[in-house]
Amino acid sequence: MTSSAPILETIPVGPLQCNCSILGDPSTGEALVIDPGDEPEKILQSLRAKGLRPVALLHTHAHFDHIGGSRRVHEATAAPIRLHAADFPLYDALPKQAAHFGLSAEDPLPPDRPVEDGETIRFGAFTVTAIHTPGHTPGSTCYLLDNEGRGFAGVLFSGDTLFRRSIGRTDLWGGDTETILSSIRERLYRLPGELRVICGHGPDTTIGEESDRNPFVRG
Repeated sequence: MTSSAPILETIPVGPLQCNCSILGDPSTGEALVIDPGDEPEKILQSLRAKGLRPVALLHTHAHFDHIGGSRRVHEATAAPIRLHAADFPLYDALPKQAAHFGLSAEDPLPPDRPVEDGETIRFGAFTVTAIHTPGHTPGSTCYLLDNEGRGFAGVLFSGDTLFRRSIGRTDLWGGDTETILSSIRERLYRLPGELRVICGHGPDTTIGEESDRNPFVRG
């Protein structure tokens, strides 16, 4: 019998404390890893402890702190690496990105296939839906875990598009302020106000809180 709620754990990883989230179906053991940005062994240890097998490594965008652990997690699990195609050039530039911040990184493995806007990605009995929200980067994508009427709270994984009382910076490659503001207003603030938001860094929030109180973009 399928559990009414998925497993959810968020692990801050790397020097910039990127929030890596693990979603799993406790009945089948299938899982998604969202933003395996660094410390791959910590991510793999959590998967092993929960008896989970990732079926995809999903990325909200291709900045180095969100993709730096993908190679090692893929090599250990064979889970396909997936992100929006508009961020492929940024993904390929991982070592250059890291060097810009005084860090080092291995060359990334090629993505297995792009994530499409509106696509549903299944893990066991559960799904997430991809929502393309460009602005922080051209391919920035949020992932919505819908409760599908089964009694657990929905969750939005917003990457670096929306933060608690802030938004993603737009002064890096591919960033655009008007585009990110439009993405938040038109795509995120139309979601239910009570929806929990797990951001790419820092604490959680809700759609309603940010629509009412975010000083950068009001609903």
